[in-house]
Amino acid sequence: MNERILLVDDSKTLSKLIKLKVINELAVEVDVAYSLAEAKLLIQKQKYTLAILDLNLPDAPNGEIVDVILDKKIPSIVLTGNIDKAFRTTLLKKDIIDYVYKGGIEDIDYVVTIIKRLFKNRAHKVMVVDDSLVFRNQMKKMVENLFFQVFALAQGEEALSMLEQHPDIKIIMTDYNMPVMDGLELTKEVRKKYTKNQLSIFVISSTDDSDVSAMFLKRGATDYINKPFSKEEFSCRLNNAIEALENIDTITNFASRDFLTGLYNRRYFFAAMESYMGNNGTNTNEEFITAMIDIDHFKKINDTYGHDIGDKAIVHLSEILRSHIQHQDIVARFGGEEFCIVLKEVTKDQAITVFERIRQTVALTPLLINENQEITFTVSIGVALEHENSLIDTINEADAKLYTAKHNGRNQVVY
Repeated sequence: MNERILLVDDSKTLSKLIKLKVINELAVEVDVAYSLAEAKLLIQKQKYTLAILDLNLPDAPNGEIVDVILDKKIPSIVLTGNIDKAFRTTLLKKDIIDYVYKGGIEDIDYVVTIIKRLFKNRAHKVMVVDDSLVFRNQMKKMVENLFFQVFALAQGEEALSMLEQHPDIKIIMTDYNMPVMDGLELTKEVRKKYTKNQLSIFVISSTDDSDVSAMFLKRGATDYINKPFSKEEFSCRLNNAIEALENIDTITNFASRDFLTGLYNRRYFFAAMESYMGNNGTNTNEEFITAMIDIDHFKKINDTYGHDIGDKAIVHLSEILRSHIQHQDIVARFGGEEFCIVLKEVTKDQAITVFERIRQTVALTPLLINENQEITFTVSIGVALEHENSLIDTINEADAKLYTAKHNGRNQVVY
């Protein structure tokens, strides 16, 4: 379903400008109402992701539009020229997302930025931990209003259990004083498994003791907020925290992924497998199988069709490899047309079946290079069915089998 935004403003010129900017940058549907009456008609007909509201309308000069829209459970951003501080404070006590002064084009840009942030927030999970039911529900509502997925829990032990079930939780917000396990103990337990680059911890407490905040920050808290706090400050800190985590994920992803295929690169592969073999592979009877894969006659593809088509062949193969592995497996591009796969938790017979299926799929799946032309190519696969004393030895064994496959005529699996 397409995203749809309701814009309510009596200025046709400004409304047109905002609508064009929102549509161009966010690719959403935008409906415009110039009065409260028009807005009421629209919300009866359509469902809206959120609303952008002016407070001074011909038939609603005192912000009546806000209550009407909020009653329909439509998250709202107020964009207004009203600079009265008391009125602003009153509005912020309602469940609006933000209150933005309508001063110039930069304010419209800011609104678009907020909406982009809200849409991204829907992919992230936040956990609120507080033994006070009233405050817990209040926090849950505030975080949900920023489009996050929210879990609200009363105790630290429950939080740790929830984190086991949802390891992709990105932010934990915790009180200090809680029964059995307080916020400090929770912070220390979480930091045993998650670094600051993986998960942010917000401590929200009513104590003014600077020693307490310092203690939390030293134990791994990302931020410390004293009660009572500004709703705007809270929203900004939360959005800044998730944006920082996203930036770290992006940088990490660039460092560990091959730019052409999106598969893991050689550096990540060795780091991940060294850790895996140290923790599991050489200390247990768990089976894992390593294979080297290479495109046959790749130089001929480049020489005949050009390097752009050669790149397309590499991407084509990477997609086939990705489709044949399980979540626990690792597939990496080592460079050029060479790939390495590790299948985990499989028997030798199962692994051979997977690699034979990959070989057949590549040979039978043409690469479309333009509307009227396609090419086919094959791969050779060398498999190390036993892992050696080191990762390098294991890969060298698979590489030796790959050489045998090439020497024996290509388009085959050798193990």
